[in-house]
Parts: sequence; C-alpha cells; structure tokens
Amino acid sequence: MYTLKVLSIVFLGVLLLSFGKSLAQAMRNGDFASGQSWATARRDSAGIAPDPQQYASTAIVQVYTAQTYGWRGLFAVHPWIIFKKAGESQYHRYEVISWGGNNVVRRDYTIADGFWFGARPGLLLEHRGAEAEAMIPQIEAAINSYPWPHTYHAWPGPNSNTFLAHIGREVPELKLNMPANAIGKDYRSLTNPMGLPPSGKGLQVSLLGVLALTIGREEGVEVNILGLNLGVNLDPLTLRLPFIGQPGHGSAEKPQS
Repeated sequence: MYTLKVLSIVFLGVLLLSFGKSLAQAMRNGDFASGQSWATARRDSAGIAPDPQQYASTAIVQVYTAQTYGWRGLFAVHPWIIFKKAGESQYHRYEVISWGGNNVVRRDYTIADGFWFGARPGLLLEHRGAEAEAMIPQIEAAINSYPWPHTYHAWPGPNSNTFLAHIGREVPELKLNMPANAIGKDYRSLTNPMGLPPSGKGLQVSLLGVLALTIGREEGVEVNILGLNLGVNLDPLTLRLPFIGQPGHGSAEKPQS
C-alpha cells in the first residue's frame, strides 16, 4: 500500500511538472494570443524537407509532428508522413484529419513540411536512397490497410496518431519512435489488445489506448494511464513524458543534405 501511494504521488508530480512546462512553452510561443484564428494561422513551408526537385533522383521518407491547434496543443501532437520515390519531383503527404469528409485519411492536404496551423513541425525521422525506395511500397500498402478510414476520436483514438502508429507497425524499417504525447498511438481495438508497438519491434498490451504497457525497440518502456504516457528510452537514456513528449526528440532543425 505504501509503495502504491509513493508511486501515485510521483506520477502526479510528473504530470504537474510536465503540464507546467507544456503551458510555459505555449505561452512563449504565443499559442493563446488573442485574435489568433485557425483560418489565418501559418501553414507555409517550414523549410525542413529537402528540395524535391533538387533531389529528384533520390527517394526520401520523412515523418513530422507538430502541436495540435489551440489548447489541445498542451496535450498532444499531430503527425504526418511524406515520401517520394526516386525520379519524382514532389512529395506525397498522408495524415488523418477529422474534418472535411467521410474519409479521414487525406493525401496532400497541405504543404509537405508546412506549419500546422501556426505550429512549427518537428522532424521525427528521415530515410533516403535505396532504403527509402524499398519501404515506400510497404508504406503505401499500410496506408491502404488502415483499419479505421472513416472513424475519428480525439481521445483515446483512433485518430491521426493511431494512423501513423499503424504504418510504423506495418513497416518496422521506419524505426518509428512516436513521442509520449502522441495521444492515440496506443489505441487498439478490444478484439486485438496485444501486438506490436508503433516501432514494429517489441510488445504492446493496450485497452483501447486508455491503459497500456509498451516495450519496444524505439519506445523503451512506457506506461499509459488514461492516455497520459510516462516511460524511459534506454538507448539513449531519456525520459518519455506526458504533455511534452521526449525532450530532444522530434527536432525542427533542417536536416543536413
């Protein structure tokens, strides 16, 4: 009983500190500035993706995340994947969006590396060359096999993070490491509570993404309680925290050419 009490206090302390950091970051970024509108928020290129015309002969795969719009950005991120095959001079972008149609899986909704309604995207991963070329058909197959193309629930899922997690499970070569604040990445149906984590390597047990335990190649060890994730990556040793994700992971820096 004493141990459980201590663990509960520690967990609540981590939640409060993580939320405080997320709130402070949002205030610094002006996410709650008066008069800010989703219709006028920035959606231009962040200048992160390699120029597709300059690298027309190179296959490229990238995954991005950005804070969701408004107050939801305190809690969660929105992810998407872009790719192009060798010989193509433009990217294909795929993500899940809740508005604008019955099919929530969208292609080329906006610019490949664009700001997400004012939020600067961070780069989760990148693959180039023959490695990327080999996985693109698998990514396309995973997109087509997504189990919930007409369903969206912000919490606990399925949502945009569920979509990217599905691709990661189907294409382990991506080595996808979704941040702890990617709410919905742990969503699994009641008929399939156990299986691979989003990285495609390891084990995940989840009750509709509300309670979950994940042990993965990229995720390390992570516990999900009501969609709030807390864990630790082992290589390198870093914390996985609710509200703020994984410090240092998902940099918005432009990759080296």
